[in-house]
Amino acid sequence: MYQQQLTFECFDNTTISAAQQAIMAVLDALRYNGQILGREFPCSFAEGTFISHVITPENESLHSQFHSPQVRHAMEQLAEANILRPKIKELGRELFSDTSENGEPVNAYILYTSFIHSCSPLRSMERFLPVPLYHIPPVANGDQNQIIKWQEDWGACDQLQMNGSILEAPAVKEIAEPGTRLFQRGWDLARRINYLTQKPTYLYLYRVGGISLESEQQRLCPVCGGPWHLDEPLHDLFDFRCDNCLLVSNLSWDFK
Repeated sequence: MYQQQLTFECFDNTTISAAQQAIMAVLDALRYNGQILGREFPCSFAEGTFISHVITPENESLHSQFHSPQVRHAMEQLAEANILRPKIKELGRELFSDTSENGEPVNAYILYTSFIHSCSPLRSMERFLPVPLYHIPPVANGDQNQIIKWQEDWGACDQLQMNGSILEAPAVKEIAEPGTRLFQRGWDLARRINYLTQKPTYLYLYRVGGISLESEQQRLCPVCGGPWHLDEPLHDLFDFRCDNCLLVSNLSWDFK
């Protein structure tokens, strides 16, 4: 991933409030299209210029060819606040982030995230690297808003269960059990991506608890009831894969 600097210059008088709204609309639209990552974008102002620092999946992520209709509209609205479209300066690779897929063939995807990940939640089955969301067709309404919202909700539940202080049980249920609203949203998104890309898209199902390692290894797919235990873990993370339901999961973290 890469750090980028966006410089918004004023071409006429404006107000901080108008500039703030216009610039935030651009950043939000870019985020919901997967072109920038995370939720916080530091922005400074000096001498008629606003500067924001963002993280992108690739060095060319902010190219206009990847813009959604929402991004293009937000860019056009900058003029109403007397602000020019941003100048982009690449600052370099981001040291502590995952490396995105580099263009190698991808035959299947995994929809996976956690509370510590801000990268794309869509990963390649082959290399388990994040796939920038603007490289797949929009899942709804012209951008990837639904995928980003699902990722935020999944991460919030994961954070609650990791903290273990409040709402731990319902949070674990949402990310670990079929039939919950969060699972259904993720499964629907995976099937939508499957349809749009014509590539199998698996959904990650979290697992914790259980009785013993032996009983864990004998678990069946919780949706179809078929065998899904793998002889060897996939990417040192997934111990189960159901090619019928397009699900992957891990041995209970209690026995890892």
